[in-house]
Amino acid sequence: MSTPFITFDQGEALLDWVSFTQALEDGHKLPKAEIGDTFLYRGKDTLLSRAAWIDGLGIAVKSATVFPDNPDQGKPVVNGGVSLYADGDGTLDAIVDFHLVTKWKTAGDSLLGAMKLARSDSKNILIVGAGTVGRSLCEAFGAGFPDAKQVIWNRTTSKAEELARSLDGVDVAEDLPSAVDAADIIVTATMATSPVIRGEWLRPGQHLNLIGAYRPDMRETDDAALQRARIYADSFDTTLDHIGEFKIPLAEGALTRDQVLADFYNIDGFARGTDKDITLFKNGGGAHLDLMTSRHILDRWNASQA
Repeated sequence: MSTPFITFDQGEALLDWVSFTQALEDGHKLPKAEIGDTFLYRGKDTLLSRAAWIDGLGIAVKSATVFPDNPDQGKPVVNGGVSLYADGDGTLDAIVDFHLVTKWKTAGDSLLGAMKLARSDSKNILIVGAGTVGRSLCEAFGAGFPDAKQVIWNRTTSKAEELARSLDGVDVAEDLPSAVDAADIIVTATMATSPVIRGEWLRPGQHLNLIGAYRPDMRETDDAALQRARIYADSFDTTLDHIGEFKIPLAEGALTRDQVLADFYNIDGFARGTDKDITLFKNGGGAHLDLMTSRHILDRWNASQA
């Protein structure tokens, strides 16, 4: 039997968001992943490879090529694939489309955090950011909170309107503070380097779910939000010392390490406390999530071929 290459469309047809969050939760019950990143450069072009090895799940190497001039040729800036290897003997199990893995890993990670931390009676979800990730979040949170109303805010309102027109039952917000006040769940997926969500806007009982910041100089919310919230992360290793959301306030003394209460490797520690608590979840990503995602996709693929 030849090694499968699972395309985006083939994988999409096999997946659902709620089952996927369970796969992520199960993956964190296995031994902690060994992870490593490498970067290669040629001028402004980049090859990024992220590797993870989880005993019992296998090995994944997710390689991304970033070629900024590609749009001039009608090609995407980012391309790549995930090579998935067997746990027992290291043989190649599958090659999985890069964009498929990234979409489901990113949105599913945040959905799992929200399903653990948001109020079960949440009725209004605000998606901040109308890019590719924003679209995935509308899909994911629509599945995880099917009775909730979704609203999109974007710095450029026309982009939010364009995304909303392509989705059923999604509205557009023009005023961000008012939209935050009306929301039970706020999910941010921006490229902001300074806070877009202010702690003073938050009210008791809300859940704030942060995705966009991924560099040491990036933040989507401010110190006031951190100080008002019960704080959680998907992984201590990929957030605390690496992303500005935590790294900056930790260095400045606005946040202490013990205020970040748990990550997915202690998912039993995820708890609201009371319905009046504000909860905050930081999505830091990481190659271990790419491995869990790829393995789930291959499992679904294999089941479909039986």
